[in-house]
Amino acid sequence: MITINNLSVQFSGTFLFNNVSFVVENKDRIGLVGKNGAGKSTLLKILAGEMQPESGKVVKDKAQTIGYLPQEFVPSSSKNVMEEAMTAFADIKEMETALQALSNEISHRTDYTSKDYEALLHRHFELNEHLTTINAVNARGETEKILLGLGFLRSDFERRMNEFSSGWQMRVELAKILLRKPDIILLDEPTNHLDIVSIAWLEKFLCSYFGTVILVSHDRTFLDKITRRTVEITAGKIYDYKVSYSGYVELMQQRRAAQKALLTNQQREIAEIEKFIERFRYKATKAKQVQSRIKRIEKMELESIDEVDLSTIHFRFPPAPHSGKVVLEVKNLSKSYDKPVLQNINLVISKGEKVAFVGRNGEGKSTLSKIIVGDLQSDSGEMRLGYNVSVGYYAQNQSALLDPKLSVFETIDNIAVGEVRTRIRAILGSFLFDEDDIEKKVSVLSGGEKARLALAKLLLAPVNLLVLDEPTNHLDMDSKNILKQALIQYNGTLILVSHDRDFLNGLTESLYEFRDRGIHFFKGDVYDFLQMKDMADLHSLNLKAKEEQTETDLPISENLIAYRENREQNRQIRKIKSQIERTEHEIEKMETEIAAMDNVFNDEKEAKKISSDRNFFIDYQNLKSRISQAMEQWEKLQNELLQQQKIEID
Repeated sequence: MITINNLSVQFSGTFLFNNVSFVVENKDRIGLVGKNGAGKSTLLKILAGEMQPESGKVVKDKAQTIGYLPQEFVPSSSKNVMEEAMTAFADIKEMETALQALSNEISHRTDYTSKDYEALLHRHFELNEHLTTINAVNARGETEKILLGLGFLRSDFERRMNEFSSGWQMRVELAKILLRKPDIILLDEPTNHLDIVSIAWLEKFLCSYFGTVILVSHDRTFLDKITRRTVEITAGKIYDYKVSYSGYVELMQQRRAAQKALLTNQQREIAEIEKFIERFRYKATKAKQVQSRIKRIEKMELESIDEVDLSTIHFRFPPAPHSGKVVLEVKNLSKSYDKPVLQNINLVISKGEKVAFVGRNGEGKSTLSKIIVGDLQSDSGEMRLGYNVSVGYYAQNQSALLDPKLSVFETIDNIAVGEVRTRIRAILGSFLFDEDDIEKKVSVLSGGEKARLALAKLLLAPVNLLVLDEPTNHLDMDSKNILKQALIQYNGTLILVSHDRDFLNGLTESLYEFRDRGIHFFKGDVYDFLQMKDMADLHSLNLKAKEEQTETDLPISENLIAYRENREQNRQIRKIKSQIERTEHEIEKMETEIAAMDNVFNDEKEAKKISSDRNFFIDYQNLKSRISQAMEQWEKLQNELLQQQKIEID
């Protein structure tokens, strides 16, 4: 449990929090929401102990452990991936030593009823439980499991950390937190560095996590899947809702509507009172009533409507020019860097299709996107655009490609041509750049402002093929929804690289999964695809479990060896008994047949009939021979049975 009492933090005279109080319960699942700059990340830093409030207190149990993942950090490890992840267990030895010391102290104490003795027992129990929870005995196995879940391959385990991008190194930091299994996990935009499959895996992990989870995210589906409580930070205050994000949106709208209605009623009441005061201010007979109403206004606390930035981007893509039926065709395309990324890719996209590229990071989604738009050349194969196809491209690092020395206006003005030059200010206005903003240098813009400026560039000329690589990065939820609606209304062809499931849902009709240097077509929605992947992963997990069971090289106990030998002995005995039963049945059958033949010989009439039948006598002799062999086999089996039973008794 964490108790926040009268917390206050301000920057440049503006309060992020002003006497804020609330309680975080054990096993809470909390989503922190609010507009950019409201103080979500600041609150996480305070809860993590990395920042102190201006006033107020955060009360935590000293024994509580906290894992905190910031939005960004500077990686510096020279270890390989497995070694770095295993540092999560570096404090196990220290905890085991502390546990032994507590055990020794408890064994020598005699003050069994004292509070100090009770505290020792409590600490011993907590430490022992924590060691059990983090499964210290199977540390490497747990590490492998979590690294694989977060998208690493087994071949990555021995690679150095500095060989990976900062996003992949951030995944290792996340893995270390999950391996430590702290009482409280604090995550600030964890999905920024994950792909769609890894996000789904992380959701399942956090949903079943034993401790408390508090997170900040612009991924609506991620919030809805994990959180059961939403804390909104707005205008220095907080509003606490016992629902997930979607439920919060409805309740928040109802709250603000109620605030507005109450304020309207108060203003109407004040207007009526002021009218009365003005009318009878100078009448002695009404002086008492006038003074009473003046005091009433002075004591009245006006309802305040939370300060909310309701401005949002608003735009539509220009109508797509006519193109041929086949917009894009790829044949046997391959591309390598230090190692193969894409091999023998074949792909056809028709006019008007809206498809998604999904898969783990590093599987070639952005590489193929760059080849399609002409920013990169393939090593072999063919990529051909259809008749009259014009391409609009939003790169994953589009914001970084903007010239920091140019102003917002110059960024658009330098590439706009024709009639669109007369509408530059209107276009920028639709992306929330006012007259003052358009003179700002790109270098001083926030990540969200750069993303909006990069999107604005797509409106400068009509295109019939849009290739968008992670366009929702740095966009708030309102802006993402407006972009999604604009893409739904867009009548051209769309290729969309994204890990945002809520954004993809209802936007694309099919997808290509990038995996093992190839692509795999899936017809359907992103959630259908993820459901299919769960089934595939379960199948893979079962196969892997069988392999591990047969290939294990762990030492086998003597009891287990004896059990297996005894089980094999019993199996052999059952097998011999079964063979004896079958032999006895065959002997009995042949004896019946021989008895019937003997009866023929003993009957004079029947004997005369068969006297000239040579085959009858041959069959009789064969039967006699077979029964003799069967009797020998029966005796042999009886001896084997006696031998096996003797071994069992011994």
